[in-house]
Amino acid sequence: MKFLKNMLRNKNVLITGCNRGIGLSIMRLLAEHGANIWACCRTINDAFLEDISELERIYDVSIKAIQVELTDSILLARTLDAIIAEKRSIDILINNAGITSTALLQQTSMEEIRKVFDINYFVPLAIIKKISKIMIRQRDGIIINMASVSGLKGNPAQVNYSASKAGIVGMTLSAAKELGRRGIRVNAIAPGFIETDMTAVLTDEQKDNAAKNITLGRLGQPEDIANAALFLASG
Repeated sequence: MKFLKNMLRNKNVLITGCNRGIGLSIMRLLAEHGANIWACCRTINDAFLEDISELERIYDVSIKAIQVELTDSILLARTLDAIIAEKRSIDILINNAGITSTALLQQTSMEEIRKVFDINYFVPLAIIKKISKIMIRQRDGIIINMASVSGLKGNPAQVNYSASKAGIVGMTLSAAKELGRRGIRVNAIAPGFIETDMTAVLTDEQKDNAAKNITLGRLGQPEDIANAALFLASG
């Protein structure tokens, strides 16, 4: 997919879960197109910081690594307050952070179900509530949520994950109708099987079977989803 270079120059982007996989690819691609980024991650290591420094040097952008446990509501609120206190526009929000849990329904504890919903649904909702206030004042903004094909079609042994992502779809549709009149676009991306740490636990046979149901005949790559995010962020 071809995009004009620097289409996001001087845009400020908040991304969650961007130290690996899809989130990392999104961060790299948006930086390539000139975006300044708040990179929120649960863990930050030297390799990630080196990656950020290289992106800043090559593309002349600002990337701030922010270590935060998103499920800690007090810490999350303080982190968002600190970002808002910088008095910069928040042009784009990408709710990418998420977890999966694969087990049959009868073998899944309610504690595990709540854990998946906390990070996959309630955290993005809390962030949207906070950041959309800034976007409303700006009369402009873009919100991108990470859903999943599982949230549209369901998946055996993933009742909690599928339900949490279905919640993201419903949230996105409702927020789009509510915030659109304020100049804010809200969209979701629903990836299928993408080769990341989440799918690394699958056997080769499972991956081959999944690929047979994909028109391209292969699993998706994080870069495929990053391109979709860039398209939605470029409006």
